[in-house]
Amino acid sequence: MDAPVTPVAIDNDHQNPSKHLPSQKNTSKGGWNAAIFVIFVEMAERFAFYGLAGNLITYLTNNLGQPVAAAAKNVNTWVGVSAIFPLLGAFVADSYLGRFKTILASSSIYFLGMVLLSLSVSVIPTHSRKPVFFTALYILAIGEGGHKPCVQTFAADQFDENNPEEKAAKSSFFNWWYLGIVTGASVAIVVVIYLQDNVSWAAGFGVLAGSLAVALALFLIGMKRYRKQRPTGSPFTRVAQVFVAAARKWRLTESHGSRGICCEDDRVPGQTMGPKLVRTNQFRFLDKAMMIDNDDAMRKSRNPWKLCSLNQVEEVKLLLRLIPIWVSCLMFCAVITQLHTFFTKQGSTMSRSLGPNFQVPPAALQSLVGLTILIAVPVYDCVFVHIARKLTKNPTGITMLQRIGIGLFVSILNMVVAGIVETARVNTARKHGLIDTPKAVIPMSIWWLLPQYVLTGIGDVFTIIGLQELFYDQMPEEMRSIGAAAYISIVGIGSFVNTGIISVVQMISSKHGKEWLRDNLNRSNLNYFYWVLAGLSAINLCVYMWISSAFEYKKVEEYNEISEGKELEMEGYSDVRV
Repeated sequence: MDAPVTPVAIDNDHQNPSKHLPSQKNTSKGGWNAAIFVIFVEMAERFAFYGLAGNLITYLTNNLGQPVAAAAKNVNTWVGVSAIFPLLGAFVADSYLGRFKTILASSSIYFLGMVLLSLSVSVIPTHSRKPVFFTALYILAIGEGGHKPCVQTFAADQFDENNPEEKAAKSSFFNWWYLGIVTGASVAIVVVIYLQDNVSWAAGFGVLAGSLAVALALFLIGMKRYRKQRPTGSPFTRVAQVFVAAARKWRLTESHGSRGICCEDDRVPGQTMGPKLVRTNQFRFLDKAMMIDNDDAMRKSRNPWKLCSLNQVEEVKLLLRLIPIWVSCLMFCAVITQLHTFFTKQGSTMSRSLGPNFQVPPAALQSLVGLTILIAVPVYDCVFVHIARKLTKNPTGITMLQRIGIGLFVSILNMVVAGIVETARVNTARKHGLIDTPKAVIPMSIWWLLPQYVLTGIGDVFTIIGLQELFYDQMPEEMRSIGAAAYISIVGIGSFVNTGIISVVQMISSKHGKEWLRDNLNRSNLNYFYWVLAGLSAINLCVYMWISSAFEYKKVEEYNEISEGKELEMEGYSDVRV
């Protein structure tokens, strides 16, 4: 059955008088009339992020004079921090501020950071630009931390799962949401990067700041239309309670000393009704937390640090199952970070003429990833799924884990192809005597890089969208914002993994002759670096296949379903199974 976005305490504008009947919400709030404002906010944020990240390595190397390897590390570190902060932002939103206030605060911080970034490349004195520039970058990272995990779930909150019409609209919403993200990113890569390369960096960053100001104004205009929700407290408390309760009963077993299993619905009054989870056999040591001993049976009220419900224990199991998947996807994200770094530096050395008077900005090729996604998503949905459904008899064609695995394989192919193209580029430079002229244009068209950009987009369609779905569908209901942040953090940690690989490669290669990644790309061994990533990704895919073979998807039961087994009434407990 479909689950709501996140169980939260509902305010007076979002009341649900019956847990089992369609809610009687104020029809003037929520729905598309509210969600469209949030979509525009996200489009502007993606426009700003990719307008900055897409060409950041060019500014660091050409304007701040950083070596290529150091600039790549700085880009990876910034992207990584921007993707890790959402874990903190999601915690603050779910536990204290709520999503609306978190989005408002983080959007304001993001705007101020972009204004400071614009000033750092224009009016700030040259000798002070570098520290101000990096300060602005990490202010933007803080803004990302509050914005990313909340904005999609806040937009989805505007559609009521208990209303059939809004539930149908919600399915359409996710399609338009993703289209908005890709559109914002693609326009930024084409328009803003052109301004940065051909007008000025101040003009490019100024456009980004202006778009954020407009988005913030639109968000405030729609304020009275939103269904706002209040936080329910830290979801990590419920997780900690399970581990503490299981540890306190480590000697207890179901056959010796247990009086039954606690199955009561312990969700906070006012929360949207989520699914009841079916008991599973994995992580059996946690089952002790829901076993009732003599002390529990004599209590009139349950001590949550000594006795947890079946649902609460199974929610923790959901989290534990996702951790190995999270780890096994880090290498994929280490690969896709090449998009903002070495792919762009490759293109800057190649022939970029498009007609007699136009030069293609090397970072603009990143728009090909968005274009590939726009084409591949409907092909996947209308063609691939239809064919796969006939073969597998699965309504979705393939499972979420299979979808992610295909993307992991595509990332291996991507690095192999990128290495082959880089070998051809260096051979062309050597053939024309340009090997020691790093700023010379190599007579090889930049469109030779097309396959690796297209493969990046195809990999995203399988793995990135698959991860979004997995971390939404398999997370506990009250931790959906945390789930979104966990998915985003894969990209961040993957960037740090890539930085670590660069450091190790540089250290080892320098001990055996020369560093592979040098300022003169023609004298570098970037092709070897790509093939190292391909080899590591192949090993990672084998590990992923082993992990996914043991993965157990969430199992839920209908609310009116009578569970198998004998029901026992005990003092203080109205839902206990033995």
